[in-house]
Amino acid sequence: MNKIRRTLIAAIAVAVAPVPLALRAQQGGDTGYTTLQNALPVANPGKIEVAEFFWYGCIHCYNLEPALDVWLPKLPADAYFRRIPAVFNERWAHDAAIYYAFEALGLLDKLHRPFFEAIHKDRLKTDNPAALNEWLSKNGVDLKKFEAAMKSFGVQSKVKRAVQLTTSAQIDGTPALMVQGRYTISTEQGRSREGMLANAERLIAALRKNLAPVK
Repeated sequence: MNKIRRTLIAAIAVAVAPVPLALRAQQGGDTGYTTLQNALPVANPGKIEVAEFFWYGCIHCYNLEPALDVWLPKLPADAYFRRIPAVFNERWAHDAAIYYAFEALGLLDKLHRPFFEAIHKDRLKTDNPAALNEWLSKNGVDLKKFEAAMKSFGVQSKVKRAVQLTTSAQIDGTPALMVQGRYTISTEQGRSREGMLANAERLIAALRKNLAPVK
C-alpha cells in the first residue's frame, strides 16, 4: 500500500493549485446555489448533469443516500447523475481511489452502499490496510485485482481529475451538488437533504428551457 500512498500524494500535489480568478464562484443572495463564472466540463454534454461531490467518511453523505434512492428514479430522461469523490487531502484521495477501483472492477453497484454502511455502522477504517482487506475479502473482492486497480493509470488519472474538479468548483464541504458544471449547491444552501435536491430540480428545469435560472 506504500506505493499507492506515494502515488496518491503525487497526484494531489500536481492537481491542487490556486483557482484562477475566472473560475471563482459568485453567490447571489439567497438563491440556493452558487454560480461558477466559467462552466466546468460535464461527462455527457448532450444531457443535463447532476454531480454529487461526496466522501465515504462523511456521515452527511451517507445520510443523503436514502434521499437519493427516492430522487434518482424520478430524474427526467434528459438528465443524469454521477458521483465525484471530493478530494481535499491524502486520506480523501485514498478513499476516492477505492471508489474508482470498485468502478474499474465492475463492483461499484454491488459495493458502494455496503462500503458506506461498513464505515458508518461497523466503524471500518479505510486507512487500515488489514481491516480494509478483511472487508474486501468478505465481500468477494480479489485482493490482487483490487490492489492492481488502485495502482492503475486509469484509477490514478480519475483521482487526479477528482482533485481538479473539487478545487475548480470550490467545493468546501460534502455533500455538495453541481448542476451542468455551472451551479453548485451546498448543504447550507439546500438547508436540508431534500432542499438540495429540490434546488437541483429547479436548475434542471431552467437549463432545459435554455434560460438563466430565475433568482
